[in-house]
Amino acid sequence: MPLVTIRGQLGSGATEIGRMIAETLRADYVDREVIAEVAHRLNRQEQEVMAKEMPPSRLIDRIAEALQRSLPFGEGFEGAYLPAWQIPLDDIRYFQTLESVIKDLARSPSIVIQGRGSQFFLKDFPGALHVQLVAPLEIRVKRIMEDRKISEEAARQEILRFDSSAREYVKRFFRLEVEDPLHYGLVINTGVFRYAEAAAIILKALSERT
Repeated sequence: MPLVTIRGQLGSGATEIGRMIAETLRADYVDREVIAEVAHRLNRQEQEVMAKEMPPSRLIDRIAEALQRSLPFGEGFEGAYLPAWQIPLDDIRYFQTLESVIKDLARSPSIVIQGRGSQFFLKDFPGALHVQLVAPLEIRVKRIMEDRKISEEAARQEILRFDSSAREYVKRFFRLEVEDPLHYGLVINTGVFRYAEAAAIILKALSERT
């Protein structure tokens, strides 16, 4: 039952590598955007629109059910899909909702979860492999410039905002340092390894543990 959590610096390739791993494992892949889509539609309370725009799937149904179980009257969904820097740091409802969703999803036969503090929510989950992806700042800046078609200064600002908000979020809710390598089974520098190589390392580590 492979369970992988991935935490990556902005520009480290976390999304790309996470999707590679999920595809190889034929596993569900969950990140902020996936939760956002479900939570947003639940918040709109337009079930007819939801049915038309979002084809039924086991993963989507499970996220929706987990959100509804946590806050059955539709309160507190917002934090589940906001970027870290937009989450009110005193919003305990957000934390409780997200914890419930992540732990529910972890019971999948096979899943890859990127971000949202999943490595901390699932730190004691049997067999979980927690991965951190890093890269030198200059490489990250170049990747963000290319991916988002923005200037170097804008890319640096995006990275600064992402890094600082991630640290603040983890300190606030978990009282930990997000970049402490001891929280992870693997720390991979994607400035050294290509994305496909990093994915292969993670898959190899998984195979050695089973």
